[in-house]
Amino acid sequence: MRILHVFRAPVGGLFRHVCDLAKAQAARGHDIGIICDATPGNAQAERALVHLAEHCTLGIKRFPMNRQLGWRDLTAYLTIQPHIARLKPDIVHGHGAKGGAYARLATNTIKRWQKKIKVFYTPHGGSLHFSPLSVKGRIYLGLERQLAGYTDGLIFESAYSKETYINKVGKPRCPARVIHNGLAPSEFYDYRLDDRAVDFVFVGELRRLKGVDVLLKALAQLNSQTTSKAPIRTIIVGGGPDEKRFRRDAKRYKLGESVTFTGPRPARQAFAQGQCLVLPSRAESLPYVVLEAAAARVPMILTKVGGIPEIIGDTGMPLVPPDDVTALAKQMKAFLTQPQPFLERAKSLQAHVQKRFSLENMTEAILAFYAGQPFPQQQTKPQQQSTAAA
Repeated sequence: MRILHVFRAPVGGLFRHVCDLAKAQAARGHDIGIICDATPGNAQAERALVHLAEHCTLGIKRFPMNRQLGWRDLTAYLTIQPHIARLKPDIVHGHGAKGGAYARLATNTIKRWQKKIKVFYTPHGGSLHFSPLSVKGRIYLGLERQLAGYTDGLIFESAYSKETYINKVGKPRCPARVIHNGLAPSEFYDYRLDDRAVDFVFVGELRRLKGVDVLLKALAQLNSQTTSKAPIRTIIVGGGPDEKRFRRDAKRYKLGESVTFTGPRPARQAFAQGQCLVLPSRAESLPYVVLEAAAARVPMILTKVGGIPEIIGDTGMPLVPPDDVTALAKQMKAFLTQPQPFLERAKSLQAHVQKRFSLENMTEAILAFYAGQPFPQQQTKPQQQSTAAA
């Protein structure tokens, strides 16, 4: 098949998903192309795009795409649509709100003369994070309802996302499947801490949605309660639109040098820099960073949002309510006081994720869905585990 993946920004779990899926599809003999935003990302993202290009026989084409809705979306559509038409794909797969909109609008036009083309959409959270009571929510969710009629298939990376779509947009008018994100066998290993590892580490995009402000408040609360002269040290890994605000928060809470902002780094490197990963998200879909940390047997403190409970399964890991500073601080204090239960749960979670979240399963299920075939049998045997250290 000739498959085009359309998305906006080459950042975060969405980009990770597209990279993994595109490479796996190319390895199975399909012709792959990419359409994304022309705005340069961080150095890590740009390197990933260069590497991805080696697998894309249909090329990587970048067009200006705004994060917010505006008149420039019309300009983007008018340049993306003829590019897709020239490539004559069998499948156009839109990812995220903007990618999904461009993919479906362009394909709807192309279908007038290219009848066999199909368009699929994976929200990756996107519009689904908005409240239907907010102005933005009414706009974005209204557009999702309009675009639903242009969609040949909906792919949700979590059961939570599908349920949210039904509640906020409506019952899908096309075939829909839940296909979990997956990891490669090489991603399962036992991480090793750096000699200078700190107490906690956060890894993710620096947006309010990810709850970094909640983490900073919890650290301030812990520091006010401790009798130790040594502050609780935390590294915050990532970049994003709210970074300046979070840096100001750290100063306002007098966290000083106990909190370090490092910018984006590879997950494996980041995991090794903190004894426990803290992700106080307000909303998620099925976050890759949780899967990656679970595969590395990293102790974690997580919030009960989105598809995170689907990752945790029946492993018994307690989840913190979102936006609850006191509950988050309590779990962080529990780790500092007695880390062994966290280490034991990390071991159980690694085995659970290794069995349930496979890149091979994800790829085969998506390809089968493209082709209108039955959902393939899920792999039940654990993947072969790598013992490579971080």
